Amino acid sequence: MPLTPDLRQKIETILASDDIVLFMKGTRSFPQCGFSARVVGILNTLVPKYTTVNILTDADLRQGMKEFSDWPTFPQLYVKGELLGGADIVGQMADSGELAAKLGATAAAPAAAPKVTITPAAAKELAAALADAGAGDVIHLTIDDRFEPALDLGPRESGAVTVETGGLVVQLDRGSAARAEGVVIDFIDGPTGAGFKIDNPNRPATVRQVGPRELAAMLASGEVRELFDVRTPEERATAKIDGSRLFDDAAIAYLEGLPRDTPIAFTCHHGGRSQNAAMHFLGKGFRTVYNLAGGIDAWSQQVDPKVPRY
Repeated sequence: MPLTPDLRQKIETILASDDIVLFMKGTRSFPQCGFSARVVGILNTLVPKYTTVNILTDADLRQGMKEFSDWPTFPQLYVKGELLGGADIVGQMADSGELAAKLGATAAAPAAAPKVTITPAAAKELAAALADAGAGDVIHLTIDDRFEPALDLGPRESGAVTVETGGLVVQLDRGSAARAEGVVIDFIDGPTGAGFKIDNPNRPATVRQVGPRELAAMLASGEVRELFDVRTPEERATAKIDGSRLFDDAAIAYLEGLPRDTPIAFTCHHGGRSQNAAMHFLGKGFRTVYNLAGGIDAWSQQVDPKVPRY
């Protein structure tokens, strides 16, 4: 539906009803897409009250908003009638502190420096990298609002939170600092290669996507004890991963009796059905749950070509 004068008036009335208005999929208590949930999570940490509008319940409003804002996707966050943007922009503004300032939130106060530990192995690699970097460069640690970490080297930033640990200087943006308490940065060299490993005790439990080669190494080492195959018996008769277990009623009963700290993994043909099963058991309290990315098809291509593809 085009943006009629009546629809424009309706949108302007909604925007005038509150300083903070979020047009989203779902509601504050029940977001119905990941991007909307991200913005709700950010706002919940900054302000106690804001208005949400569920665009899924009003098709005319959903289409009209795209023309009104000249922004094609949702969510859309408005502060005092000004469109700030969608999930990515809101996340960046939250991390820089700009969003808190826009909202007039107390979170605009200086962020506390978190405790960050760098192991000797990681310190050695980072020091070597800094020796080849620009003069005065420091380590930058970013942990986004999905708790995905990243390490980089670059100049000191005046507004960043600074931590000195292991003889090294680490800087974080405000949002990362709030998510980094207790983080441990390590460097490992294992079957899947060498690289930094960042453990964050604050990270919410999620299904962890794992590639075929990495899962093969984890199964071989015993790091993952159980691999459940959620395909049909007919599919499994065509192709299967050695050591995997058909996800039938007996397997479900066995799984439910395992300690909740048991690492478990799921697979299917391409990774979709197994993701749903993994999410279900994450909700049952299992804390370390893996999904084989690409399923048995990827396993056949990358680990064991003797497994038939279909």
